[in-house]
Amino acid sequence: MSHHSVADQYRFYRDLIEADDLKKIEITVKETDILFLLDKEIERDFLRERIIKYREDISEYIKRDKRFLVSLEPLEVEDSAPEIVKEMSLAGRLAGTGPMAGVAGAISDFLGRDLLNLCSEIIIENGGDIFLKSEKARYIRIYTGEFSPYKRLNLEVKSEGNPLGACTSSGKIGHSLSFGNADSVTIISDKAVLSDSIATQVANLVKTKTDIKKAVDFAKNILGVKGVVIVFDDVLASFGEIQFVI
Repeated sequence: MSHHSVADQYRFYRDLIEADDLKKIEITVKETDILFLLDKEIERDFLRERIIKYREDISEYIKRDKRFLVSLEPLEVEDSAPEIVKEMSLAGRLAGTGPMAGVAGAISDFLGRDLLNLCSEIIIENGGDIFLKSEKARYIRIYTGEFSPYKRLNLEVKSEGNPLGACTSSGKIGHSLSFGNADSVTIISDKAVLSDSIATQVANLVKTKTDIKKAVDFAKNILGVKGVVIVFDDVLASFGEIQFVI
């Protein structure tokens, strides 16, 4: 029996990341396990403090409103809520999910914004949810499962100075709650919190192959979405600014 946790099992993709031009920093705070790839040396303590701040913003709000943690439906939040809580709520309303569906993407987004004035090349990966700001094309490999015909699926992503969020959800792989059966759903949008929430909802929508078109249509009609990739068994569906690299 392996002693690795489920998280370790799904972290193997970090070994596949090739960004030799960037400095690599990994920081774990409780359940939050983040990889930073940056073009400048940034103090680990600064990054750790920011992670702790955003985790506390969310957990303090949950103490005020327990529904924020458990709701699977969109939820309005108080005007006095922290910014990260408001963005999770807004993304949930756009995607039709509970606010926590976007938690990993939201933390990536807020950390990314903290670094915008400090670094020009920023990749932040939080459980497969990525904040990306780069002047050059970067490549994201989507893991669709060991037996998938698309298991070497690489996307070229160009952010051209504007940050992007690229998030992948699955009905079959990983520890996220999903009610669907898709091998993988990847959403690229202008915010990781939005990509994360929509990827969760689209993965929920795809129960059979006949749901794929409806799911793509749902995602592409949400403001801010730039690309959609769905893998289900032998079907690969995509929409938008998606460049596959063999």
